[in-house]
Amino acid sequence: MTTSPPVRLHHTDRPGVIPGKLPALLLVHGWGGDGEDWAPTLPYWRHRVIVPDLRGHGRSPRPGNGYGPRDFAADLAELLRGLAPGPVVAVGHSMGGQAVTALAVEHPYLVRALVVVDPAYGADEAEALRIPGQQEELRREGSEWAARFVAGAFQPGAHDELRDRQRKLMAAMDPDVLARCRDGMYLAPDAFGLRPATRAYLARRTHPVLGVYSNAPAADFERGTLTHPASHVEIFENCGHFLHEERPRDFAELVERWLTEV
Repeated sequence: MTTSPPVRLHHTDRPGVIPGKLPALLLVHGWGGDGEDWAPTLPYWRHRVIVPDLRGHGRSPRPGNGYGPRDFAADLAELLRGLAPGPVVAVGHSMGGQAVTALAVEHPYLVRALVVVDPAYGADEAEALRIPGQQEELRREGSEWAARFVAGAFQPGAHDELRDRQRKLMAAMDPDVLARCRDGMYLAPDAFGLRPATRAYLARRTHPVLGVYSNAPAADFERGTLTHPASHVEIFENCGHFLHEERPRDFAELVERWLTEV
């Protein structure tokens, strides 16, 4: 299984409160987002924090192909080898959850622990049936379809500024990149977004995993995949998909607390 050549990712790198004493955090955004998605959490971390824009997103290069999670992971691995922070706590939201999972499976020596935030894997049969039609709509309507899609990922009547920011990001995205990313997550031969493939791929994880979810069914699925004794799943009730932005302090405190136990 091959990936496209790594690209040099735009990123920020902020030192920790006690340099060298705590593992670095790698914060990876989701589909159509950018590194600024993590800005609400930044005041609450004590660790060194590395925040990239994935290929095709934000200020990172936009190659013509290579938008599966293993491609993202190869870029992240190249970034980490250059920065040399030691094994990181890899934190990924949505599509970023697939990316950091692939990083941990394909490049395990670069990762100390995983935090997945409403990750874009484990799609059930009903979602699997919807995805091909959604892809047709995305390719027909372009990024406006994606902007409507992401607007529905927040709790109704709440977090208007966050919703507007994500909608604007999506509207400015290359729709071909958006479609290729979803193909890579769910429809490519090596995709692991659908439940049978998810189970097989997650069985290859060897690191402790913290899963943070906005809904119980997805959290229950994650629990059924865990093998490391320090792994844990938490549900943030009354949150939308961007729960780390909606409750940034609670999210950071949960991660910091869990890391003292692994």
